[in-house]
Amino acid sequence: MTIDKSLKVRAGMTKSRSVLTRAERIERLKASDRWQEGDSPFGLDKVRVYKIVMKKKKKKKKEDEEEEEGKK
Repeated sequence: MTIDKSLKVRAGMTKSRSVLTRAERIERLKASDRWQEGDSPFGLDKVRVYKIVMKKKKKKKKEDEEEEEGKK
């Protein structure tokens, strides 16, 4: 049985998640030395989720035009 086109996940449609799994939270707490081996995995401290924003590259029209004029 095939999956309907509307249900497929496309690479461009992935969004940043606002909630981390328990394992992801533990990894981040370990990195910041806020979780020790042997601590309870329940009632973990809050962990901030940072949204990654990709900046668009600016087009270099003026430089490209100057290079073309210099070649002529």
